Amino acid sequence: MNATPQALCHEPALLDREEDGRLTFLDFFAGSGLVSHALSPYFKAIWANDICPKKAAVFMANHDDTPFAQCSVTAISGRQLPFGLLSWASFPCQDLSLAGNIKGIQAKRSGLVWEWLRVMDEMPRRPPVLAAENVSGLVSANKGAHYRELHEALARRGYSVGALLLDAARWLPQSRPRVFVVAVDSRLPIPETLVSDKPTWAHSAAIQKVSVGLEDWIWWRLPEPEKRDPALSGIVDYSLACHDAATIRKNLALIPAGHMRRLEEKNMRVVPGYKRIRNGKQVLELRFDDIAGCLRTPAGGSSRQYLVMRQGDEWKTRILSPREAARLMGAPETFKLPGTPNDGYKAMGDAVAAPVAAHLAEHLLFPLARAHNDIF
Repeated sequence: MNATPQALCHEPALLDREEDGRLTFLDFFAGSGLVSHALSPYFKAIWANDICPKKAAVFMANHDDTPFAQCSVTAISGRQLPFGLLSWASFPCQDLSLAGNIKGIQAKRSGLVWEWLRVMDEMPRRPPVLAAENVSGLVSANKGAHYRELHEALARRGYSVGALLLDAARWLPQSRPRVFVVAVDSRLPIPETLVSDKPTWAHSAAIQKVSVGLEDWIWWRLPEPEKRDPALSGIVDYSLACHDAATIRKNLALIPAGHMRRLEEKNMRVVPGYKRIRNGKQVLELRFDDIAGCLRTPAGGSSRQYLVMRQGDEWKTRILSPREAARLMGAPETFKLPGTPNDGYKAMGDAVAAPVAAHLAEHLLFPLARAHNDIF
């Protein structure tokens, strides 16, 4: 069901727990819905929004029972939203990405995080637990100034706050480090099991550096996931057609000589790569650790991830498929990807890796929200 915010107006829910024991949450900048999927064993999304119609189509194809507002967050009034114990915001990363111009957290796109907080301020009852997700540039760019600004804004609103850096490569064959900012109503004692007195495996050097001098800072404690050996070669569909002979020759010619030597030396069935500009020339750079590079949205040729595949004595090439991209994000095979292949790439490239969000929900967000629900 797709609706405008005005069509979703109703009084805050009297109960914050669903009949099945799950807690309630609001999914801002919801994209394709992988967060709602990942959190579903612990939280029920009672409202979601995103401005992109193509991502909205993916969300609703997989969560048709969730009220969805396809609009800008600027059009949303907190007075019209149901109450949720958790508010999640995967706010835009373009102005914080180290691959971009880093215009900062006050810029047009990444600055929409302030609209999210404005909506929280307008709610009759502010959610006691907040989670915001973004790229690592949030804590590392401009000597951490962007994160400090967000942290202080949350602290002024009565939250205690901490940040973690979780890389999807611990769960999936994709390098995808992301920062997760978790804030909790400071009026409630936090279970001791959720807090550490020092940095842990989930606190990068940049996070440790940015925390210095911040008030209301918390070192969140998460159990380290079991060591796994995710492999890109295990999720590739080898039955899909490769490029035509001329395109294959063109792509192979773009591989740097050093990478081509490694390709010939290593006994690997498939190797991923991205096209980049180096010294004014286009190259196809490969990686050889059986892990894909970070997925991106299909904004141009350099955003599409290539696969170089061995077939007999030959190397062939093709683009990563949308279904393979979904596997790299931890989406189940049943997760629907309506629309064109580019729509699928966009939905996955802008998403949050599902097992990462699930780990955070199980071991931190759900225990925090449950503690608040039991007291208030």
